[in-house]
Amino acid sequence: MTFAATVLTLYPEMFPGPLGLSLAGRALGEGRWSLDALNIRDFATDRHRSVDDTPAGGGAGMVLRADVVARAVDHVSDGRPILAMTPRGKPLAQARVRELAAGPGAIVLCGRFEGFDERLFEARAIEEIAIGDYVLSGGEMGALVLLDACVRLLPGVMGAASSGDEESFESGLLEYPHYTRPYEWEGRTIPEVLRSGDHARIAAWRKQRAEDDTRLRRPDLWERHTGVRVDRPLARGED
Repeated sequence: MTFAATVLTLYPEMFPGPLGLSLAGRALGEGRWSLDALNIRDFATDRHRSVDDTPAGGGAGMVLRADVVARAVDHVSDGRPILAMTPRGKPLAQARVRELAAGPGAIVLCGRFEGFDERLFEARAIEEIAIGDYVLSGGEMGALVLLDACVRLLPGVMGAASSGDEESFESGLLEYPHYTRPYEWEGRTIPEVLRSGDHARIAAWRKQRAEDDTRLRRPDLWERHTGVRVDRPLARGED
């Protein structure tokens, strides 16, 4: 089964972009997945091909119209999950990426301006997704991130089937650090345990480093992993 991605955007020329290169690009050329980018503006009905209007209640910017976007969504709806890239969405997690990669594909809706008329989400089954706590110029970059995360998990895309098993977030932890030749670089050496040939010791070291780094760098992940609250150091001026 080919993973089929359809992107609804005001800038279809942004695709495939980086998805046409490296692992994703090779897989696209091999037919392991497909990509179709459609212009939302093609579903406008007035002679100006309008897709947005001023916010109800006033305010800066423009809002994407529910009627126009819904026509675009309805045109491509076929049972695949419909995802809207928006900072108001649920943070994208590796578990959700794996679910999507195991399915038939996805329809990805890219926002622009101040976002979508909220009635769109009330009227259609659309999952709102965010890739981080920040705002971009549009949803296209988020769509690229989402699709890259999915495509690399498709069968045959990565060199070895186990390549993704120990990556960050797969077990709820950050991945352990990696080293390679040269043995010594700028006075720094590869940890002795990684050169020991003792696979049990190496596995234990990697597990410990993954836990330590997660606890220090991402206490939020560590709390979810262990169910134990991590108290962060107080910042200056806090009490």
